[in-house]
Amino acid sequence: MAETTTLMEGLDEGVLLTEGSKLGWPDLVVIILYFIFVLAVGLISSWKSKKDSVSGYFMASRSMHWIPVGASLFASNIGSGHFIGLAGSGAASGIGVAGFELNAIFVLTLLGWLFVPVYMSCGIFTMPEYLRERFGGQRIRVYLSFLALLLYIFTKISADLYAGALFIQLAMNKNSAEWLYLSILFLLGIAAIFTIAGGLTAVVWTDFVQTVLMIVGAFILMATALVKVGGYEALVEDYPYATATIRATNAANETCGGVGDDYMNLIRTIEPGKSDYPWTGMVFGLTINSIWYWCTDQVIVQRTLAAKDMTHAKAGCLLASYLKFLPLWLLVIPGMAARVLYTDRVACADPEECYKICGSPGGCTNIAYAELVLNILPTGLAGLMLAVMMAALMSSLTSIFNSASTIFTIDIWRLLRRWAGKRGWAGATQEPSARELVIVGRVFVLVLVVISVIWIPVIQNSGNSQLFDYIQAISSFLAPPICAVYLLAIFWPSTNEPGAFWGLMTGLAIGMLRFIVQFSYVIPPCGSEEEDLRPWIVRTLVGNVHYLHFGCILWIITGIITISISLLNPPIPEECLYRLTYWSRKDMRVRKLLARSSSSNPDPCAEGNHHGSSNNGNMEKMNEMEFEQPRTGMEEGENHLTEEQKIKESVEFLTETPFWRGMLNWNAVILLILATFTWGFFA
Repeated sequence: MAETTTLMEGLDEGVLLTEGSKLGWPDLVVIILYFIFVLAVGLISSWKSKKDSVSGYFMASRSMHWIPVGASLFASNIGSGHFIGLAGSGAASGIGVAGFELNAIFVLTLLGWLFVPVYMSCGIFTMPEYLRERFGGQRIRVYLSFLALLLYIFTKISADLYAGALFIQLAMNKNSAEWLYLSILFLLGIAAIFTIAGGLTAVVWTDFVQTVLMIVGAFILMATALVKVGGYEALVEDYPYATATIRATNAANETCGGVGDDYMNLIRTIEPGKSDYPWTGMVFGLTINSIWYWCTDQVIVQRTLAAKDMTHAKAGCLLASYLKFLPLWLLVIPGMAARVLYTDRVACADPEECYKICGSPGGCTNIAYAELVLNILPTGLAGLMLAVMMAALMSSLTSIFNSASTIFTIDIWRLLRRWAGKRGWAGATQEPSARELVIVGRVFVLVLVVISVIWIPVIQNSGNSQLFDYIQAISSFLAPPICAVYLLAIFWPSTNEPGAFWGLMTGLAIGMLRFIVQFSYVIPPCGSEEEDLRPWIVRTLVGNVHYLHFGCILWIITGIITISISLLNPPIPEECLYRLTYWSRKDMRVRKLLARSSSSNPDPCAEGNHHGSSNNGNMEKMNEMEFEQPRTGMEEGENHLTEEQKIKESVEFLTETPFWRGMLNWNAVILLILATFTWGFFA
């Protein structure tokens, strides 16, 4: 807590005591009205939803319209970390960071056209559950479940909470750590109420409302900021000259805090140390990370799985893709404007000065967006933008809470219950009821809230001017193996469990090694008198291999190992793969259950329904450690359906009318052309 106190003191000395940063009563009225309105939307949607069934609570009964699906995809992604991180990166080096948002446009199209059809046809609830159905066994499913939960807690929740806490402290001009904890607890509590009470339906509809609020508020701020700097052309002209009055020098006697000549370019040099976003990494490495995030991450995919049919799922992906054009203008450009307007604060280039301003010797670009809100918006609108930040924070938190509880309930709790039931512990049955699963999901949200609060001091100590890069670096260390395995699982039927497992384990080992090395040796900030104590090999390899390039290498290694080991083991029989690969997504035949991994069982298939359940006779024959997870009872009213009827329902989800299929395809083509033009225009 000593370090936390030091950070708070640094914040108190600078940012928190800025004149005019207190909110007036009109701002507070706007914030209160916002909370009342969003709470009303959440409670109404919760009341109307079938939240007492598993499908209703976790999947919104798979009845969502394309507009809330697309808005929820966008809101789940754009959290307070994006407002702080994208604007901060824009203030630090120009529009290069917008490549992360534009890349998502292409990958969201892949989600709607290639991945969702497979997920829906096989009838899964979670992403780890898909790999369980695809490969058999439990070790891959359990590994991915725990990894996903850890990533949610220590990257997504922590980044959003840090960013939200920073903004709230600046806005409310409160310098006590106690008030900070109370404000975070309040936001966490509201987010938990939405998630616990209404499940995915309430989350999706509140996301829709908050998306509208975020876009309107951000548009107002962008327009105001551009007027202040004299327009877009003036911003482009003045930005490279917006350097702090006090600037330190580095070991090579170069002045800190400068801006590269490529500040308005998305395509940048690959020379090590010359660019934060080399074009090879942004094209290849970023695409790998994006496929993991948009096409295999539970938080994102769960929104599309809630769509009422394939047409609405695709349309939701297209709407989210169109919205992804906005962050360049709504977040990155305002961040650049903040550097021009408040140069000495946002662009500080001396460790001591930066520490006085924002408590971080590495730089204060993270405060760019907050500086604009608190200095250029009139009373009332400042409150609106604070509400926008709260909306962004809570949209992300509610999405993460709901998806994390889904993973824990479906992939871990049912496994534990079956394990306890087999041993007759405390009279436990092997299969929990649907009501129990919903209760467990709600209780787990409370557990996440507690862990998040405990993690707040760590969030404060880790907050710096590299927030967005920090998040992307972690993704590059952990995501590429998952991306490789999912791609092979969906598009290469010969992929089997041993290949996937050892590919994931090798990728994890290599990624964790880079992670440990990367964050064990901290690079001193520019102008610091601290000596660079990194060993030569660390400076050479880590310093010269950008994290996006490392992601490419890790993806290739994982793919080679997965393919090689898969070829050395017996392939999974075709009858076990119906509707589990892209090529068999419309197959109407009853799928046999993968009882065990194919490496240990020459005949790994057992008769079962298309969701992966098996009959009692086959269950008794399975190895005791293979905890099969039948889907019967997941949704009340489904048990009367025959296997053929269930298969027909799953495949019918993929059916599209010729008119709407054509409309969606042409929209996708237009969208991709616009995205390509944008990349080329700013190249």
